[in-house]
Amino acid sequence: MTEKKYLKWYNKIGYGSGDIAGNVVYAFLATFVMIYLTDTAGLNAGIVGTLMMVSKIFDGFTDIIFGSLIDKTKSKLGKARPWMLYPYIGCSLMLAAIFAIPTEWGDVAKYAYFFITYTLLNAVFYTANNIAYSALTALITRNGNERVQMGSIRFIFAFGTSLLIQSITVDAVEYFGNGAEGWRIVAIIYAIIGLIVNTISVFSVKELPEKELKKENPADEEAAKFSAEAYPDFELADKENRVKDESKKYSLIDSAKILFANKYYILICGIYILTQLFSSTLSMGIYYMTYILGNADLLGTFSLVINVPMICGLLITPFLVKKYKGMYKLNLTGYIISTIARALVMVGGYMHNIPMMLIFTGFAAIAMSPMQGDLNALIAACSDYTYRTTGKRIDGTMYSCSSLGVKIGGGIGTALTGWLLAAGGYVANAAVQPESCINMLHFMYLWLPMILNLLITILLSRLTVEKANEEWDKTHND
Repeated sequence: MTEKKYLKWYNKIGYGSGDIAGNVVYAFLATFVMIYLTDTAGLNAGIVGTLMMVSKIFDGFTDIIFGSLIDKTKSKLGKARPWMLYPYIGCSLMLAAIFAIPTEWGDVAKYAYFFITYTLLNAVFYTANNIAYSALTALITRNGNERVQMGSIRFIFAFGTSLLIQSITVDAVEYFGNGAEGWRIVAIIYAIIGLIVNTISVFSVKELPEKELKKENPADEEAAKFSAEAYPDFELADKENRVKDESKKYSLIDSAKILFANKYYILICGIYILTQLFSSTLSMGIYYMTYILGNADLLGTFSLVINVPMICGLLITPFLVKKYKGMYKLNLTGYIISTIARALVMVGGYMHNIPMMLIFTGFAAIAMSPMQGDLNALIAACSDYTYRTTGKRIDGTMYSCSSLGVKIGGGIGTALTGWLLAAGGYVANAAVQPESCINMLHFMYLWLPMILNLLITILLSRLTVEKANEEWDKTHND
């Protein structure tokens, strides 16, 4: 049977454009905040890394909280869209504030200022916006192929935005006068762009009515038939429980128990964290380009060979998912290839062979692209698995794994960079770094990405949620 279609092309494009807003915050922060703090604000990389880590303790509490709030929200805009719309105002303000540390302040005041603004951005405003944005995948369509298309489109915008930011930011800062003033102006421009695009994205889609969501979810029909012949008494009780469940609002503890009882949720959280750690290690490539390859502008070149193949791969991901009748084999095969390619990038790095590094960086990127495009669809499948097995629907809370992974992975990645730079003896603005720092930069930019890809491959080999859903349907159809 052909799945019902819910979205026009402009709905999909409008939704996907929300990742422009997300990445003028995330990509800008992940790529440049550390070098701004060390080389412009004059802060110690190790102390900054520690502050980022402490900030993540606060951050870890807010993901499930906002996910639960989204599940309980009822408004004219729906459940998720209000949380996507209004918190982005705070994102814009905090992004500009982080890159406007008063240069005349003492170090203690600078550290405190950064910690407060960084925590507010990540733990409050970005969390609410990002969880709501991701949850919309399950709230505006029940069509599996449309979900994959939306995931591919949003990540095309994400990687395109990252490419642009990594390519133009250094020159833009220089154009606006370099130093503190240049960073401040560029941050304000990015914040305004993000605010405009986020608002457009919010109003480009509409959430489905609750009745439509229930009607179109195949798990509802299966639940209604659950053990009808074998367990007639249980079926009656089950129906009554599910009716009660529809009006029940779960507490934060209840939602957390439901989430962590789903092993696929834990696996997806782990994958999200590792992919963000991977991105963070590559984002810190500006140190590698400056002090090992001797040209900071190469950051734009490497960004090009990462993001263009990634975008090309995302364009064909919906076709590949349909051809291979699922996401599991496609994702796993892609990451096996990408791990091998990253190992060859490492070889090229030690040979100082830049063309070899660029070629295999591109191979790794295109092999990783299917999983980037269908990850939201995997979360939707994970949410459907929870509903099938428990009768409880908590889409907003389930999508907390995306924000949780982005923030923990990105935050730890940036913090780890600070710790490793400090451990390697990095000297801000030095013409030549000590040998210990050179060795550390090799580890950070060459070894870590390959190791992280290997770990992701292992987790993907266990992420069989599609098969689990099919087996559940088959068992309860018989």
